[in-house]
Amino acid sequence: MSGLLRRHRDFRLLWCGEVAGKFGAAVTGVAMPLTAVAALRADTFAVGLLSACGWLPWLLIGLPVGAWVDRVRGRPLMLGAAVLSMAVFAAVSVVTWCGGLSLGLLIGAALLSGAAAVVFQTAYSAYLPGLLAPADQPEGNAKLHGSASAAQLAGQGAGGFLVQLAGAANGLFANAATFLVSLLCLLGIRHREARPSGPGERAARSLRAEVAEGLRLVAGDVWLRTLTLFGAASNLALMGYQSILPVFLVREAGLAPGTVGTVLAVASTGGIAGAFAVRRAAARIGTARATLLFELGLPATALLIPLATSGPGAALYVVAGFGVSAGVVGGNILKVGFQQAYCPPGLLGRVTAGSAFLNYGTLPLGALLGGALGAGFGVRTAMWITTAGVPLAALILLASPIRTARDLPSRPPEDNADRSADMNADANARTPQ
Repeated sequence: MSGLLRRHRDFRLLWCGEVAGKFGAAVTGVAMPLTAVAALRADTFAVGLLSACGWLPWLLIGLPVGAWVDRVRGRPLMLGAAVLSMAVFAAVSVVTWCGGLSLGLLIGAALLSGAAAVVFQTAYSAYLPGLLAPADQPEGNAKLHGSASAAQLAGQGAGGFLVQLAGAANGLFANAATFLVSLLCLLGIRHREARPSGPGERAARSLRAEVAEGLRLVAGDVWLRTLTLFGAASNLALMGYQSILPVFLVREAGLAPGTVGTVLAVASTGGIAGAFAVRRAAARIGTARATLLFELGLPATALLIPLATSGPGAALYVVAGFGVSAGVVGGNILKVGFQQAYCPPGLLGRVTAGSAFLNYGTLPLGALLGGALGAGFGVRTAMWITTAGVPLAALILLASPIRTARDLPSRPPEDNADRSADMNADANARTPQ
């Protein structure tokens, strides 16, 4: 253990809490659809609907949560989100033990846990820059995203085995336990943000105005706009195939649920590799060129996924999943670092939420699209259509200034700087730093 994890106690606790939460989310991401397929005999569209409900809260509450995060301290919001997630999965496990498992129960749990994730992720994105010095933020982002990939690796493997060997209730209860660990870690953080200055309550019109500010900044800036539009298109394709992936691997490729967990876990090691490689690649070729490498080059391996079969043919999914995971994690690290350096601190929550509204807002649409395509044209055909969208989405990057730049900028261009400074000055008068 070195660097930030050794010398920064509060970051270490945040890191532990984040890893625990990501592990639990990965268990659920595998356990819930496998439970729907194996225990409830859910069809392809129902599995896609279940995946969509986990991301639907980004469309419903993502924007107001971003403005809310800029008004209040982030740590209490993260604590509340961890408590809600823990309570949801504990309750689902109890109901399942009592024989009340149903698709409606899983959908309700997905919606509530998704809402908690919106609050936690937005608050966490705005909280981290205040916890770490600017010089430490690249290392912090890389460690958090790399560890999240490792947690996803372990969680996906555990999720498949838990459903196969221990049943749905125990698999979902494991998630409640991980959010308890996350809660305890967050409680141990000593760092406290400053209290918001100004009135504690503001009119609803002010909230709408702050939401509009974040959207205007994202829409009016070519760099933020490009990365947001690309993220929206990419996530539509990614969730399109990921929502029906358990159905594809079980029913088309002929893998057992436990094997599915193992295959997903091995493929997810690409995320760890991407987190370790991205800083070196960015230093060597520049952050803009590294963005093209991680967001276009590596995810193109997704086209191998529809070719996967049982036995040795499962290796095709492993190779493809490895490349996609490495690209997504590396690209996310570059994007988060860019936003933290580029955006005024008092607007970071709103900009994050405005971008996430479009980025994550297409995830439920992609899940529904994957389910509908699978139901209408067959699962393997749906996989061909959705995986083809992964490299096609990156054409947005090639039509932007990223194509000719070496590095992503660290500050807005002059024509946006004054507007951002004025908005940030107004935000600083009301927002904790």
